[in-house]
Amino acid sequence: MSPSVITVETKENFSQNLVINRTTSELSLQGRIRVPGDKSISHRALMLGAIAQGHTQIQGLLLGEDPCSTASCFQAMGADISPLNTELVQVKGIGLGNLQEPVDVLNAGNSGTTIRLMLGLLASHSGRFFTITGDSSLRSRPMSRVVKPLQQMGAEIWGRQGSSLAPLAVQGQNLKPIHYHSPIASAQVKSCILLAGLMTEGKTTVTEPALSRDHSERMLRAFGAELDIDPQTNSVTINGPAQLTGQTVIVPGDISSAAFWLVAGVIVPGSNLVIENVGVNPTRTGILEALAMMGADIERENEREVAGEPVADLRVRSSRLQGCTIAGEIIPRLIDEIPILAVAAVFAEGTTVIKDAAELRVKESDRIAVMAQQLNKMGAQVTELPDGMEITGNTSLVGTDVDSYTDHRIAMSLAIAALNATGTTNIQRAEAAAVSYPNFIPTLQQICS
Repeated sequence: MSPSVITVETKENFSQNLVINRTTSELSLQGRIRVPGDKSISHRALMLGAIAQGHTQIQGLLLGEDPCSTASCFQAMGADISPLNTELVQVKGIGLGNLQEPVDVLNAGNSGTTIRLMLGLLASHSGRFFTITGDSSLRSRPMSRVVKPLQQMGAEIWGRQGSSLAPLAVQGQNLKPIHYHSPIASAQVKSCILLAGLMTEGKTTVTEPALSRDHSERMLRAFGAELDIDPQTNSVTINGPAQLTGQTVIVPGDISSAAFWLVAGVIVPGSNLVIENVGVNPTRTGILEALAMMGADIERENEREVAGEPVADLRVRSSRLQGCTIAGEIIPRLIDEIPILAVAAVFAEGTTVIKDAAELRVKESDRIAVMAQQLNKMGAQVTELPDGMEITGNTSLVGTDVDSYTDHRIAMSLAIAALNATGTTNIQRAEAAAVSYPNFIPTLQQICS
């Protein structure tokens, strides 16, 4: 396949259609690539750097739209953040408790991480008033999951539909510590409460039903906060008030972005790809475990630790996949990768069932409904479940018009599916990929050349 077979059409309204014309059976994916910096770590590095004392240096920051929203919000509240680039971002912290009242509404864009984590900090800034909103997608996503525990701590937050939807207004308060038993395993909920606990006198604890990603715990400790972690009960406690000191943060490649190339390498015959410098934090490697359950040939090479986070190069070769059931405690560790995992399941032998993933219905889109609809348009056999999907594998896909629904992970998942579809696939609103992977299309063209 030549690069000209993958083209981008820009429309009058600046939306983009990604066109993949699979007219040859000689495609195989080869080479070594790097993925953008981890989105979760990028957000947290900017936030903690902004509220710490002293300077923070961030190497490998993701330059996607979501971290840009985080940087913009904290700049509006007084933090000095240098222009964003992957080489080095400098953050001059203003110290815990010193966020300023912004003169305008804070805009989190499309970023659920930005708004939910930031609410914990805003609620604990006594005597200051903040308002925060986002784009149309973010304004439809549930905020009560963080608003309710913050209100239990004494926060004053107002918003639409009983303070469950943005825009939200926050009047900062002196909060009280709580022990919150979260009904869902969510790193955003856990991190929001821990950040609120930074300036709260006493012990603030979060207990989850299953382990969610632990980037906040690792980074808070690195910046100087005192945390107690109980892996037996999935509980973490922060002792407040804390003192944070600026650090050097090296952001590894995002495994959620690597997942697209892992699945591409598995499903395209004759492929042998190496994805370099990928973060393999155990709370994020559910995608590797799920693909291993399906029979994928993926090896870790050059394993190492960088700034407190485990990192490896991942080699993936084309493989014969088998359907399986993916459910239970693994789901929080691969929730963002389920759209691309569904693509892998289309090309597996037998049936794959994904359950316990109702959270997908309240992401940037209803990812269960959208993936089922769009893959079925291409000839797949995907049945929606209330909390997941049932996918009959070993089906042949045919190119057609599909839509990303402005969801970055949907756009990229459909592009990978199109690599194994005959004919021409036209992915509408493909520019959504830039939210987490600005160079996705050029990298796709590179490995398909």
